[in-house]
Amino acid sequence: MVLVLYFAKSAELTGRKEEELPDVPTPISSGDLWRLLLRRHPRLSALQHHVVLAVRQQYVAVGDQVVTLADGDEVAVVPPLSGG
Repeated sequence: MVLVLYFAKSAELTGRKEEELPDVPTPISSGDLWRLLLRRHPRLSALQHHVVLAVRQQYVAVGDQVVTLADGDEVAVVPPLSGG
């Protein structure tokens, strides 16, 4: 089980702050992980090309980077932050 945490705009788009994903294949590319989340929450596509994932509190760009997930790991969906 992987715990996905949604922040800011991603929480607004999904209607939740977190969810458990029981069967995430691992290893998985960060791009495939993002596509898995898009299948669950198509409204996240509004963040396409502007979102970063954090796996075990380490930022991972959405792309070809391979991540290995273990049971209980956290994945955060971090949309662009605004402010000054």
